[in-house]
Amino acid sequence: MNNSAFAVVQPIEDAPGRSCCCYAFCKRPLDVLFALFGFVLGFPVIAFVAVLVKLTSRGPIIYSQVRLGLGGRPFRVYKLRTMYHNCEALSGPCWSVKGDSRITPVGRFLRWSHLDELPQMWNILIGDMSLIGPRPERPEMVPNLERAIPRYRERLQVRPGLTGLAQVQLPPDTDLNSVRVKLAYDLRYLERFSFWLDCRIFFATFGHILGMPYAKTTAVFGLPGAEVVAKRVELREAKSYGLVEEKPVVVADLQTV
Repeated sequence: MNNSAFAVVQPIEDAPGRSCCCYAFCKRPLDVLFALFGFVLGFPVIAFVAVLVKLTSRGPIIYSQVRLGLGGRPFRVYKLRTMYHNCEALSGPCWSVKGDSRITPVGRFLRWSHLDELPQMWNILIGDMSLIGPRPERPEMVPNLERAIPRYRERLQVRPGLTGLAQVQLPPDTDLNSVRVKLAYDLRYLERFSFWLDCRIFFATFGHILGMPYAKTTAVFGLPGAEVVAKRVELREAKSYGLVEEKPVVVADLQTV
């Protein structure tokens, strides 16, 4: 496994610099401890929900799907199945939308409560994912997103997360514009990467699960809000057109341990 702690990348405004280096090395061991603890506490819930899934719809209990992880490496993410079996056989890969007919009745509750994502503790344990980070995208979607959205691939500098800055402040992706907005939050996370930010996102996740409005989540936990992120979007667009000079910097890529 690559133990490199740093990578030379194009700069992001207010990049975290050297202050995050120690946390970059500590983050992986902390993820492992959390995953082990989560498995112990979550196993009875997973077992109960697995029975519900099996009794209410045909198909496997655990659903796996290929996603892109650190550096664009593909891996299989695991979830409790929330959609009807083989529902994309005719439609092909596509985003889920409000009122999606592919989702089972039990699956709607699992998605609302986020219980369907408990098996991803395994992904964290084996190093495919982290507790905090951008959500992993499907490889079928990425080529088009890279062509349409500048700097989209920069979100792959860190391991994808079970939760993240964008997830606790924005609804799931439904179209290209929603991905563009969410990318701004993902890049902002790279800029401000730190133990303190991860702690705030962790506790904000519980507020999000309990139904706290997005704006209130931002205010209560002191997260970078829409206005701050919008300014960074404007700056990044200016850089993409060569209106702002850039110099390479060194930032933690979390590819440690």
